[in-house]
Amino acid sequence: MPSEIDIMDQVTVSELARKMHLKASSLIAKLMEMGSMVTINQQIDSDTASVIAEQYNCTVNVVSLYHETVIESEQPGESDDRSRPPIVTIMGHVDHGKTKLMDAIRVANVAEQEHGGITQHIGAYAVSFDRDSSAQDRSAQDRIVFLDTPGHEAFTNMRARGAQVTDIVVLVVAADDGVMPQTVEAISHAREAEVPIIVAVNKCDLEDANPERVKQQLSDHELVPEEWGGDTLYREVSALAKTGIDELLEAILLQADLLELRAPYDVRAEGRVIESKVDLGRGTVGTVLIERGTLRSGDPFIAGVFPGKVRAMFDDRGSSVAEATPSLPVEILGFSGLPAAGDPFQVTADERTARTVGAKRQELRKVREAGSVSQITLDNLYETIKEGEVQELKVVAKGDVHGSVEALVSALERLSTEDIKLTVIHSSAGAINENDVMLASASNALIIGFHIRPTPKAQELADQEKVEVRRYDLIYEAVEEIRASMEGMLKPEVLTESVGVAEVRELFRISRLGTIAGCHVTSGHVSRNAMVHVVRDGAQLYEGRILTLRRFKEDVNEVEAGFECGIRIENFNDLKQGDSIEAFETKEVAKKL
Repeated sequence: MPSEIDIMDQVTVSELARKMHLKASSLIAKLMEMGSMVTINQQIDSDTASVIAEQYNCTVNVVSLYHETVIESEQPGESDDRSRPPIVTIMGHVDHGKTKLMDAIRVANVAEQEHGGITQHIGAYAVSFDRDSSAQDRSAQDRIVFLDTPGHEAFTNMRARGAQVTDIVVLVVAADDGVMPQTVEAISHAREAEVPIIVAVNKCDLEDANPERVKQQLSDHELVPEEWGGDTLYREVSALAKTGIDELLEAILLQADLLELRAPYDVRAEGRVIESKVDLGRGTVGTVLIERGTLRSGDPFIAGVFPGKVRAMFDDRGSSVAEATPSLPVEILGFSGLPAAGDPFQVTADERTARTVGAKRQELRKVREAGSVSQITLDNLYETIKEGEVQELKVVAKGDVHGSVEALVSALERLSTEDIKLTVIHSSAGAINENDVMLASASNALIIGFHIRPTPKAQELADQEKVEVRRYDLIYEAVEEIRASMEGMLKPEVLTESVGVAEVRELFRISRLGTIAGCHVTSGHVSRNAMVHVVRDGAQLYEGRILTLRRFKEDVNEVEAGFECGIRIENFNDLKQGDSIEAFETKEVAKKL
């Protein structure tokens, strides 16, 4: 009997028995004693597994999908630990010039290719900078890898992931705007990742630029400049005028020297998937950042849950490369499926190992996903019925790259309220296909395409099935339009407004008609056919309609304040002297999220 075992969030009874070196029948009997009626192939959660394991003095560790299928890293030789280029993440508030700064560094106009000038995808770029202009060759330390993370607030998760794989953060702050909300957010991500921050004060060429104010504001967030006695490097730059760029790169390399960044080169490559997409003609393409080892063409690998083999590699400028060393980003062809941004990437000893591990991980992922599906039970029946009162907007989200889809889904799901729920029933990268349309049709959902369009057959099917397909190039446009659609689904709020009050002073009971109240209108006006509340001693007794309204012996349409009248209320005769008859109107007001 082992003293401790590793399991995932969900585990089958047979798998738990195998790990604990027990017969499944013994475990089932023990679970039945505890009041759980289970079968050998049934899923139980980690809490139940922990309780049952304690009965046998065994400790349960809940691990992730990848801990369950660990691929041992190849150990380097004694002399293989060499310096590697720093990985730098550029962060900052939207429109503070992050991509323009990358343009100035790369001398390639990326910003113009992005819709609206807002970066939509994570990009990874390797650049060279020679600190010694007389040097003939560049060392590894003279290369810098940049992760250009999007500045739009919807990409918070992507920015956080960028900070977790980086060595240095360059915080871009506009000299005219100063510190903004996403600036503070970026500082938090960098601190959480425990990486040093270099501040690039951008737009210093503008007339209203005030770098000193930026330093003062950031000092309040504990980023004190070196010249003020702190330990944060500040560099004043202008991405547009291309000034101060060399000084910024020197500061990055200086910080990298202090960090003494090293990695083994002559081992099997390991890294992280930075981005993935489906490219028509090339298949699944992934951008991978190598963290240790050297990746070569033909290497078998496992990326997340998908095995593959490197068919071709390209650098950030699209040039074919034969190998990639630590810290370098490469675009790889040869994935068997679409990995998620942030998934681990590992080269395996052979293709068979990659396929075996991939199959095991995919099986485990299915088990985990199946375990997370909630069924209706007596315990949650009331909550389920109650949830039925909530209106729901279902969405199928598709995008050109995985990171954009993830950000879009995150932004849309935050629109859910108590009154209306937004559910993303499916999301993936790639063109909108016929399966997406059929899913949307069956689920009464709409399809959102981000940077992509439906295939001709999918569009034809969507027209036939009357499935709405909306396409967007900017996330905030999608969010605002969906918000408006959701507000249109909400039941309008009904407001009651008092228009007049009449006090009952005399009562006349007529056998054919019922009770007629002799009233004095004390405020506003009372109209025939108006809806009224009958109020006695401050409590509402009845709600109904005025059937007849008379002044003396004549029927009238309306009686103003200060006049007497006779009122008969439909289906209500239990009136008393002193009662109030309050006339009211209702109007519908559109609800806002």
